[in-house]
Amino acid sequence: MSLSKYRPRLGGLINSFEVNYMLLIRLLGHLDEVGEFHHFLINEHLQYQLTIKEKSKYTHLVEFKQLTDEDTDGAEKASLLKKPCMVIRLYHDARLAEVITTQHIRQIKPRYDYPNEAMHQPDEKRQNHQFLTQWLQLCLAQGQSTGILPKKP
Repeated sequence: MSLSKYRPRLGGLINSFEVNYMLLIRLLGHLDEVGEFHHFLINEHLQYQLTIKEKSKYTHLVEFKQLTDEDTDGAEKASLLKKPCMVIRLYHDARLAEVITTQHIRQIKPRYDYPNEAMHQPDEKRQNHQFLTQWLQLCLAQGQSTGILPKKP
Protein backbone atom coordinates (compact mmCIF):
# COMPACT_ATOMS: atom_id res chain seq x y z
CA MET A 1 0.00 0.00 0.00
CA SER A 2 1.52 3.33 -1.01
CA LEU A 3 0.72 6.54 0.81
CA SER A 4 0.54 9.61 -1.36
CA LYS A 5 2.18 12.77 -0.12
CA TYR A 6 -0.18 15.56 0.94
CA ARG A 7 -0.17 18.48 -1.49
CA PRO A 8 -1.82 21.68 -0.30
CA ARG A 9 -4.42 23.15 -2.65
CA LEU A 10 -3.40 26.79 -2.90
CA GLY A 11 -6.84 27.88 -4.11
CA GLY A 12 -8.57 26.27 -1.15
CA LEU A 13 -6.08 27.74 1.32
CA ILE A 14 -6.42 31.26 -0.12
CA ASN A 15 -10.22 30.88 -0.04
CA SER A 16 -10.09 30.09 3.69
CA PHE A 17 -7.81 33.14 4.24
CA GLU A 18 -10.44 35.30 2.49
CA VAL A 19 -13.38 33.84 4.43
CA ASN A 20 -11.59 34.27 7.75
CA TYR A 21 -10.71 37.87 6.86
CA MET A 22 -14.38 38.71 6.18
CA LEU A 23 -15.52 37.02 9.40
CA LEU A 24 -12.83 38.73 11.48
CA ILE A 25 -13.66 42.16 10.04
CA ARG A 26 -17.29 41.63 11.07
CA LEU A 27 -16.26 40.59 14.59
CA LEU A 28 -13.73 43.39 15.00
CA GLY A 29 -16.38 46.02 14.30
CA HIS A 30 -14.93 49.39 15.30
CA LEU A 31 -11.85 48.01 17.04
CA ASP A 32 -8.77 49.71 15.65
CA GLU A 33 -6.29 50.53 18.42
CA VAL A 34 -3.71 48.24 19.99
CA GLY A 35 -5.03 46.79 23.25
CA GLU A 36 -8.73 47.14 22.42
CA PHE A 37 -10.73 43.93 22.62
CA HIS A 38 -14.18 42.39 22.23
CA HIS A 39 -15.42 39.78 24.66
CA PHE A 40 -17.92 37.23 23.29
CA LEU A 41 -20.13 35.26 25.64
CA ILE A 42 -21.57 32.04 24.18
CA ASN A 43 -22.69 30.61 27.54
CA GLU A 44 -21.42 30.68 31.12
CA HIS A 45 -18.66 28.17 30.31
CA LEU A 46 -17.71 29.32 26.82
CA GLN A 47 -16.26 32.77 26.27
CA TYR A 48 -13.87 34.22 23.71
CA GLN A 49 -11.79 37.35 23.42
CA LEU A 50 -10.53 39.09 20.28
CA THR A 51 -7.70 41.57 20.98
CA ILE A 52 -5.70 43.86 18.70
CA LYS A 53 -2.00 43.22 19.41
CA GLU A 54 -0.30 45.24 16.65
CA LYS A 55 -1.37 47.76 14.04
CA SER A 56 0.38 49.03 10.93
CA LYS A 57 -0.75 50.76 7.76
CA TYR A 58 -1.69 47.57 5.90
CA THR A 59 -1.95 44.92 8.63
CA HIS A 60 -3.32 44.16 12.07
CA LEU A 61 -2.17 41.39 14.36
CA VAL A 62 -5.01 40.03 16.48
CA GLU A 63 -5.19 37.40 19.18
CA PHE A 64 -8.29 35.25 19.37
CA LYS A 65 -8.57 33.05 22.43
CA GLN A 66 -11.00 31.06 24.49
CA LEU A 67 -11.09 32.41 28.01
CA THR A 68 -10.55 30.17 31.00
CA ASP A 69 -12.47 30.34 34.27
CA GLU A 70 -9.41 32.12 35.73
CA ASP A 71 -9.69 34.83 33.07
CA THR A 72 -13.36 35.46 33.73
CA ASP A 73 -13.84 35.07 37.49
CA GLY A 74 -10.33 35.52 38.86
CA ALA A 75 -10.42 32.18 40.68
CA GLU A 76 -7.37 29.97 40.65
CA LYS A 77 -8.58 26.76 39.03
CA ALA A 78 -6.36 24.09 37.56
CA SER A 79 -7.27 23.21 34.00
CA LEU A 80 -6.18 19.93 32.47
CA LEU A 81 -6.66 21.17 28.92
CA LYS A 82 -5.22 24.27 27.37
CA LYS A 83 -7.79 26.59 25.86
CA PRO A 84 -7.40 27.37 22.16
CA CYS A 85 -5.52 30.55 21.30
CA MET A 86 -4.52 31.87 17.88
CA VAL A 87 -2.60 34.88 16.63
CA ILE A 88 -3.82 36.02 13.23
CA ARG A 89 -2.37 38.57 10.82
CA LEU A 90 -4.92 40.52 8.78
CA TYR A 91 -3.60 41.81 5.44
CA HIS A 92 -6.00 44.66 4.60
CA ASP A 93 -4.62 45.37 1.12
CA ALA A 94 -5.08 41.72 0.05
CA ARG A 95 -8.14 41.10 2.30
CA LEU A 96 -6.62 37.94 3.79
CA ALA A 97 -6.28 36.59 7.34
CA GLU A 98 -3.54 34.10 8.12
CA VAL A 99 -3.08 32.15 11.35
CA ILE A 100 0.47 32.98 12.43
CA THR A 101 0.64 30.99 15.67
CA THR A 102 -1.62 28.52 17.39
CA GLN A 103 -1.10 26.76 20.69
CA HIS A 104 2.51 25.60 20.58
CA ILE A 105 3.18 26.11 16.85
CA ARG A 106 4.94 29.38 16.03
CA GLN A 107 4.98 29.29 12.24
CA ILE A 108 2.62 26.85 10.65
CA LYS A 109 3.96 25.28 7.47
CA PRO A 110 1.60 24.61 4.56
CA ARG A 111 2.67 20.94 4.63
CA TYR A 112 4.40 18.60 7.06
CA ASP A 113 5.98 15.27 6.27
CA TYR A 114 4.33 12.58 8.31
CA PRO A 115 5.29 11.18 10.69
CA ASN A 116 7.34 14.05 12.12
CA GLU A 117 8.92 14.75 15.48
CA ALA A 118 6.11 17.05 16.69
CA MET A 119 3.42 14.80 15.14
CA HIS A 120 1.84 17.65 13.20
CA GLN A 121 -0.71 16.54 10.64
CA PRO A 122 0.34 16.86 6.98
CA ASP A 123 -2.41 19.48 6.47
CA GLU A 124 -1.96 21.30 9.81
CA LYS A 125 -2.30 24.77 8.25
CA ARG A 126 -5.55 23.91 6.47
CA GLN A 127 -6.99 22.37 9.65
CA ASN A 128 -6.11 25.43 11.75
CA HIS A 129 -7.79 27.76 9.26
CA GLN A 130 -10.85 25.54 9.12
CA PHE A 131 -11.03 25.54 12.93
CA LEU A 132 -10.71 29.35 12.96
CA THR A 133 -13.60 29.63 10.47
CA GLN A 134 -15.83 27.51 12.70
CA TRP A 135 -14.78 29.46 15.79
CA LEU A 136 -15.55 32.81 14.14
CA GLN A 137 -18.91 31.59 12.84
CA LEU A 138 -19.85 30.46 16.37
CA CYS A 139 -19.08 33.92 17.76
CA LEU A 140 -21.08 35.62 15.00
CA ALA A 141 -24.08 33.30 15.33
CA GLN A 142 -24.31 32.88 19.11
CA GLY A 143 -21.91 35.29 20.77
CA GLN A 144 -23.13 38.18 22.84
CA SER A 145 -20.52 40.89 22.56
CA THR A 146 -19.78 43.24 25.41
CA GLY A 147 -18.75 45.85 22.84
CA ILE A 148 -15.44 47.64 22.54
CA LEU A 149 -13.61 47.48 25.83
CA PRO A 150 -10.81 49.79 26.89
CA LYS A 151 -7.20 48.68 26.83
CA LYS A 152 -6.22 46.34 29.64
CA PRO A 153 -4.09 48.07 32.32
